Amino acid sequence: QVQLVESGGGLVQPGGSLRLSCAASGSILSINAMSWYRQTPGKSAKERELVAVVSDTGSTAYADSVKGRFTISRDNAKNTVYLQMNSLKPEDTAVYFCKANILTGGTYWNTYWGQGTQVTVSS
Repeated sequence: QVQLVESGGGLVQPGGSLRLSCAASGSILSINAMSWYRQTPGKSAKERELVAVVSDTGSTAYADSVKGRFTISRDNAKNTVYLQMNSLKPEDTAVYFCKANILTGGTYWNTYWGQGTQVTVSS
């Protein structure tokens, strides 16, 4: 069984910073893409916004709304992905979820989601 556990959310003032972490554990053979999504109130899980993604080779991509402010990175030895969020704005307020494509056995890759961590940007 594979589990993704996020941490690092909280309340921060506009202009502040937070660092999210997401650690994968369980019967993991390999992980390719790891990503962060966010979901705002009133939106369904299918409407989650892709914030950033990092490949297994370290290539990254970002939503336009966070470019230059957020940085995604990963530690393959720890099966962990990070999201450094700087210059936070009230509109960044959301529940942040990590997602990973993981090979657990044979040739089947499956997608796993974390439970989410709340980020609130408010004065």
